Amino acid sequence: QVQLVESGGGLVQAGGSLRLSCVVSGRSFSPYAMGWFRQAPGKDREFVAGINWSGGTTYYADFVEGRFTISRDNAKNTVSLRMNSLKPEDTAVYYCATNRYAYSQSWDYARPLAYAYWGQGTQVTVSS
Repeated sequence: QVQLVESGGGLVQAGGSLRLSCVVSGRSFSPYAMGWFRQAPGKDREFVAGINWSGGTTYYADFVEGRFTISRDNAKNTVSLRMNSLKPEDTAVYYCATNRYAYSQSWDYARPLAYAYWGQGTQVTVSS
């Protein structure tokens, strides 16, 4: 029905940059907000960034501190996460997901239960 495929992860040194991409297929006819989450070993999955259907409103976790930028291209059914100034604590598996709604309250973007479909994840490792 709906498939998400992430790419762009890898190994980088602290201070480096990565651009993650996510391609969504199977639901182009239905509007949906998007989000990026991450999960490190032994930790809960946590919200990283979210973007509404139009792309006009974005939300970020506090730890992003202006370093990341989420964007989308609905014509290509893609969402991206540009990450700059990476830190070792950013090391995690990063997941993209489709929200159950096209437009939601800011706090709802951080709830994993607000997302219906998830990708398989892509590993990001930041060395010191």
